[in-house]
Amino acid sequence: MAPARDPYLVKSVVHSSRVLSAFRASGEALPLREIAARSGLPKSMAFRLLYTLERCGMIEKVGANLYRSSLRPFKQKLYRIGYAAQGTDYQFSKDVSAGLQRAAAAEGVELICVDNRYNPKIAQRNADVLVREHVDLVIEFQTDEQIAPIVAAKYRDANIPLIAIEIPHPGATYFGANNYEAGLIGGRYLGRWARQQWHAEVDEIVLIALKRAGSLPQMRLTGMLVGMKEVCPHLEHSPVTCLDGDGVLGDSFEAMRKHLRSARSRRFVVGAINDPSALGALRAFQEAGRTDACAIVGHNASLEGRAELRQSGTRLIGSVAYFPEKYGEQILRVALDILHRRPVPPAVFVKHQMVTPENVNHIYPNDELIGMSAAALA
Repeated sequence: MAPARDPYLVKSVVHSSRVLSAFRASGEALPLREIAARSGLPKSMAFRLLYTLERCGMIEKVGANLYRSSLRPFKQKLYRIGYAAQGTDYQFSKDVSAGLQRAAAAEGVELICVDNRYNPKIAQRNADVLVREHVDLVIEFQTDEQIAPIVAAKYRDANIPLIAIEIPHPGATYFGANNYEAGLIGGRYLGRWARQQWHAEVDEIVLIALKRAGSLPQMRLTGMLVGMKEVCPHLEHSPVTCLDGDGVLGDSFEAMRKHLRSARSRRFVVGAINDPSALGALRAFQEAGRTDACAIVGHNASLEGRAELRQSGTRLIGSVAYFPEKYGEQILRVALDILHRRPVPPAVFVKHQMVTPENVNHIYPNDELIGMSAAALA
């Protein structure tokens, strides 16, 4: 049922206040497209309002397409946002958490943090904690698809908006990977490598999955398989083996190790759900003395994956980057749009890029500068 219309509300004034609220710091100069994005208004409407406010002396035009407010920036409400972190064992989740904390501090947002520890029971308890804290919005990062409806229902019952990172939750705004597209990028690269280095002579395709995360992350492996076969049609004749590594190095190592004991294939191409899984598979090939028999592509281009890419002769030939260090600012922007009742799409996807031994230092030059090389991780 649509909410009743407020007969006393003057919409033009509401729209004007949204334009003025787009200026968050004294002296800040913004282009029209940024003002439209921050205010959630169409560019044409934002332009007309800026023109009117300029005539009224409230907006100053700076240069060809920059605007500056003549008023003191509006004092924003201090929001309290709950953040249920995935865990602290892997660099990807650490990067997401660190970026979100920086962004919250920069925006003056109070961030109430709890740690899900990769544990579905703890994630459910943390949801109860954040509900009791009466936060304005929750950012949820937990991996188990089976409990996603339970966690989402707790927030929905408390009328708390929810952003779900990487794993969809019913009714939540999704933020994270475009899994199928990311898989295509990785699969096409792996297929080209097999065609160029092995003349497409591949005996087996191995996919390292994270089954409890559900169907959406699984789409990156589907995309990898499609991408491989698209650029290397000979792979249509290669058998496909799917192993569950649970997204962690140890389990992926054990799964690949067990498979290698009975596998008779001479050459394997391996697509992994993430970098810990890719590294676990690689360690199994190394232990078996069959390193040259594999070519592996991971996902996330996380710190541990980038360190391996810098190793001479590595058989981790690439990883699809998700840039988790940039998540925080983007997620907080979505959160504030929701809280300010600006239009937000149901899914916000991050950009992906193929990271290889040849370009890793170009894409991540600061790894070496701050000592985060393979030697530093040893």
